[in-house]
Amino acid sequence: MTEKHWPIRLFEKSVLKQRKYREITELLGNCTGLHCLDIGADNGVISYLFRRRGGEWKSADLEADAVRSIRELVGDNVFQIDGKKTPFADNQFDRAVIIDFLEHIESDREFVEELQRILKPGGELIINVPFVKNSGLRKLRLAIGQTDEKHGHVRHGYTVESLRELLGDRFSMVAAKTYSKFFSEFVDTVLTFAIDWLKKGQQSSQKGRIVTGNDLARYQKLFKLYSLIYPIVWAIAQLDNLLFWRSGYMLIVKTQVIKLERGDRGRKQAAFSGQNN
Repeated sequence: MTEKHWPIRLFEKSVLKQRKYREITELLGNCTGLHCLDIGADNGVISYLFRRRGGEWKSADLEADAVRSIRELVGDNVFQIDGKKTPFADNQFDRAVIIDFLEHIESDREFVEELQRILKPGGELIINVPFVKNSGLRKLRLAIGQTDEKHGHVRHGYTVESLRELLGDRFSMVAAKTYSKFFSEFVDTVLTFAIDWLKKGQQSSQKGRIVTGNDLARYQKLFKLYSLIYPIVWAIAQLDNLLFWRSGYMLIVKTQVIKLERGDRGRKQAAFSGQNN
């Protein structure tokens, strides 16, 4: 496989990324003939896989390195955004997928308003974010330096209730679930610790620690070693199935945009005003 496709090599050895992709696509459905947007897809492999499913896609992210990585994999229609405004037109997209992005921006409420603007009436929005869990594993992560700040998070995460409050009356929540439980996350904690040790002294970006093609080339022997033990990592992650009563560490929701006609908006504001008089 050529160096251009290094994100795919990482994806094939990442239990969490594969699970994330499955959870998103279950909610996303068939995109054939639709105009879609993905935001926050990190190194671009999920953007690449989305395009293979059909539909017309655009991608966006915060960091220049992430944008560059996505472009290397998918080509054009990749944009750098600031977490507030986007370069897209009103009512441009049928579907949008926001992947591990809202927790990185201070302006999450302003950005939700922007998403409503660029989605068509009745358009669908899928949001993937960390789920707030003050667990023993979180305490371990904090103790070994895997803090929210280190990951570029401005907040720990969200709950269903806090997301519902953030979305307000702009979106109707259709489905919500958590996934990725203790065993998967513990394996990820160990791998993240190893990556941080290898890249010690290097500053994290606004999107946290981004693994690049240069990293893969530099640590090729270690990646080959990890590939050998990956079946064990995969088997450990499957133990999550035993924890069927526990919530996961990731939250994914599917919502539908609500756009009031001008007359409806005026009636709603008048009704609200009457209730408060």
